[in-house]
Amino acid sequence: MSCYNNLICLVLFFYFTFPFLQLWTYTKMGLENVTTVKAFILSGLITDHTTELVLFGFFVTIYAFILIGNILIVITIICDHNLHTPMYFFLSNLSFIDVCHSSVVVPKMLAGFLEETKTISFGECVAQMFFLHLFACTEIFLLTIMAYDRYAAICHPLHYTTIMSRRVCLQLAVAMWLGGLLHSIALTALTLMVPYCGPNTIDNFFCDIPLVIKLACANTYVFEVLIVSNSGVISVVCFVVLVVSYAVILTSLRNRFSEGRRKALSTCAAHLTVVTFFLGHCIFIYLRPAKSLPADKVVSIFFTAVTPLLNPIIYTLRNEDMLNALNKLRGRKIVSGGKRI
Repeated sequence: MSCYNNLICLVLFFYFTFPFLQLWTYTKMGLENVTTVKAFILSGLITDHTTELVLFGFFVTIYAFILIGNILIVITIICDHNLHTPMYFFLSNLSFIDVCHSSVVVPKMLAGFLEETKTISFGECVAQMFFLHLFACTEIFLLTIMAYDRYAAICHPLHYTTIMSRRVCLQLAVAMWLGGLLHSIALTALTLMVPYCGPNTIDNFFCDIPLVIKLACANTYVFEVLIVSNSGVISVVCFVVLVVSYAVILTSLRNRFSEGRRKALSTCAAHLTVVTFFLGHCIFIYLRPAKSLPADKVVSIFFTAVTPLLNPIIYTLRNEDMLNALNKLRGRKIVSGGKRI
C-alpha cells in the first residue's frame, strides 16, 4: 500500500512542478511575439456540405445524449444518499467534466457543419485550447484517482473508509482540479509565446495546441519537445499507473467469492474501457511531433464526442445501484406530479 501511495504522490508531484519548469523555460527563450493572425480557419471533418448536414443531425443527437445522460447521473448521485460514497462522488465529477469537455468542442463543430467557411477568432481559439486541456488533464487525474479508489476498496476493504474518507476525497478533488489548471496554464502560455503571421488554416474541427503551434512563424522544435514531455509522457505514466492498479486488483480478486469477483470485474472493465478510449487519444496525439495525420480527426471524434457518451452508458446502464437510484428518482417525480406527497 505504501509503495502504491508513493507512486501516486510521485505522479502528482511531477504534474504540479513540471508546468512551472516549462514557464521558466518559455521566459528564458525570450521570443518576441509579433502575432498578426486575428482568426484561424478550421478545415472541419469533411468538405461535402450534404454529408455535413447529415453529420450535424447525428452529432446533435449524440451531444444531447451526452448532456442528458451525464447531468442525470450528477442529479441522481446528489439526490440519493445511498450513493454518497467515494466511488460515486468521483463518478459525479467525471460526469460533470464530460459535460464541460464535450461542450468546449462539440458546439463549435456543429456550427461548422452549417457554415461554408469555418473560422474561429484568435481569442476563441486560445480559450478553446485552455479549457480543452483543463478538462482533459483533470479527467486524466480523475481516472487515476478512481483506479486508486477501486484498489483501496478491493485490496484493503477493512481500511477503505479510513483511506478514502470524506476529507481525503475532497483533497484529491482539489488536487486534480489544481493540477489540470496548472497544466492548462503552462501549455496555453507556450502557445502564446510564439508569433503567428500566417498561414492560419488548422487541419481539424477544433483548436488544439499541436495543431496551432505548427502554424507559428518561428522554430517550434523546443516547444514540440515540451508538449511531448508534458502531455505525452504524463499520459503514458498515468496509463502505466492505471494498468498496474488493475493488475494488482485482478490478482487480489482470485481469492474472492464468485459474486463479489464478478461485480468487481465488471466495475474494473468499465473503467478500463473509458481509460483506453481517453488516454489512447492523448498518447496518440501528444506523444509525437506536431503534424497532421489522416487518423487524427477520427481519433479526435472519439476523444470529444464518443468518450463522454460512454460514461452514462457504461456507469448507468450496467450499474445496478445507479439503475435503482434512477428508478427511485423517477418514482419521486411521478408521485410529486400526482399530488400524493
